[in-house]
Amino acid sequence: MTSQLEKNNKKEKLFTTRKIAGMAIFTALSFAAYLIEIPIFPAPPANVLKLDFSNVFVMLAGFMYGPLAAVIVTVLKEALHLFVGTTMGVGECANIILTTAYVLFPSILYKYKKGLKNVGIGLLVGSILQIVLSLVVNRFINVPFFIWMYKMPITPYDFFYGYKWYISVLILNGIKVVTISMLTIILYKRVASIFEKIKLK
Repeated sequence: MTSQLEKNNKKEKLFTTRKIAGMAIFTALSFAAYLIEIPIFPAPPANVLKLDFSNVFVMLAGFMYGPLAAVIVTVLKEALHLFVGTTMGVGECANIILTTAYVLFPSILYKYKKGLKNVGIGLLVGSILQIVLSLVVNRFINVPFFIWMYKMPITPYDFFYGYKWYISVLILNGIKVVTISMLTIILYKRVASIFEKIKLK
C-alpha cells in the first residue's frame, strides 16, 4: 500500500499541471525555432544540411523539468514537424535519436548535481555523443533514404565516403552542439527566472 502511494506521488510530481504547461511552451518554442533553418554549405549535396536552434529549448526543458521532459519535448517537436517536413518521417526519427543523445546525459547529471561545472561536463558529453551518433545515423538512415528518394545511381557507401558526406555531417553537428550549448548556458537563468515569475517552475 505504501509502495503504491509512493509511486502515485512520483507520477504526480512528474506530471503536474505546471510541468505540462511548461513543456507545452518549450515544445512550441522549439518547433518555432525549428522552422528557421540556416544553410551552412553553399553547394550540393551538402546544402541540404542546415542549422537550427530548436534544441536550445529542448535542453532548457531538460534542465528545468528533468530528462523525461526533454525527451517528451523532443518527440512532440518532431511530431509537429511531420506536417511541414519532406522526409516522410525519416529525418524526424533521425533527429529524435540525435537530440535524445545530446540532451539525456546533461539533463540527468543536472538533476542530481547542479552547478556550472556539471552543466559544462554534461553538455560536453552530450555533444560528443551527438557528433558520434550523427555519423552512424547518416550512414545507415539518412543517406540510404536520400539516395532512394532521389533515385540516385550510387550506393550509400560511395555517397557517404566518395562525396565526403561524413565531413559535412561532422562540421554541421560540431557547429550545432557548440552554438546550442552556449545559448543554453546564456539563456537558462533568464528563462528559469521568467518561469518562476509565472509559476511554471
